[in-house]
Amino acid sequence: MFGFETIVMCDESKRMRDINNAILLFPHYSLLNPDPHLEYNLSVKRNKLSRMLDLQPLLSAARQASALTRAIQRAGFDRASKDDEGDPVTSADYGAQAVICRALAAAYPDHAVIAEEGGKQFMTLLTDSQRERIAERVGDAVGERVSVDQVAAWLDHGRGVESDITWIIDPIDGTKGYIASRQYAIAIAALADGEPIAGAIACPGYGRGLLFYAQRGGAFVEDLDGGKPDRIAVSNVTAFNQARIVGSLERHKGDHPGAELVYDALGIHAKQRAPVDSQAKYAMVACGDADLFMRLMTADGHRHWVWDHAPGVALVRAAGGVCSDMDGAPLRFNAGAAMPNRGMVISNGRLHDRLLDAIRLILE
Repeated sequence: MFGFETIVMCDESKRMRDINNAILLFPHYSLLNPDPHLEYNLSVKRNKLSRMLDLQPLLSAARQASALTRAIQRAGFDRASKDDEGDPVTSADYGAQAVICRALAAAYPDHAVIAEEGGKQFMTLLTDSQRERIAERVGDAVGERVSVDQVAAWLDHGRGVESDITWIIDPIDGTKGYIASRQYAIAIAALADGEPIAGAIACPGYGRGLLFYAQRGGAFVEDLDGGKPDRIAVSNVTAFNQARIVGSLERHKGDHPGAELVYDALGIHAKQRAPVDSQAKYAMVACGDADLFMRLMTADGHRHWVWDHAPGVALVRAAGGVCSDMDGAPLRFNAGAAMPNRGMVISNGRLHDRLLDAIRLILE
């Protein structure tokens, strides 16, 4: 199962045959892709960009950011609320994003970036001493002296830029989990034409600490502290009564009453389900430690942000899984920071269509 494999790229004629076959075998394909031949051309472009992309500078940055978050967690962190809803932000959020954006500025200076935190927020929410401590932590992580102004500039690197590739960054996905010493993730993705083509998810609390990543059509995992990469793939589970389900710990992020109805209809018991913070859920599905999770549209229309999902979608797709919204449509990352989809369903693929059927039958 594990180990690097040679990734053989299909030739263009085979890609076109695959699209035509998909239209014949799965009528909904043409509904989700109104112009499949246009999608084919975009797919060729994305594949070329993916092959050209070197993820190694970002993997190194993810490791540095993980070391920073662990160090801050041990020493204690400053925190603030960054909006009226009381969403927390910590010194580690700013530090980790600065480390990652520093790597992007060096490796891909002309690429666009959409990231959760910002330089203005950093300069206004925190005190002078808090900013100085963050700059010191960033300097420790990257091995050089760093100023507060450099941190602020890195936080805003690539913002408002237009380019073929856009990087998505969530410096600490699952900040509440981080604060409570549960799961959290450092999440990075590269988008081309609004589609994730590569991604990395560092999970310091996943076992001994793991770094998952997707690039050039493959999904891999390494020890966060370094080591040999292993190829990963989603599970082969086909029966719902054998499936392992992960979900959010935060009630507002999923329609829990509706989810319960779906689970009951499919014969999924409570003992099969576990709440997990952050995009560690995506990593669990990608490596076969879990088989599915879903977030249904809540009554208050809770929005989903691209940085909370693009890295995970890149990983699950590369591992052979399927990601869609609750209507079966592809997840969209080309509409700015907020995703326009109604909820989301992430699975090993073998359970996906039956899960969507149950959602439609029960909830609509």
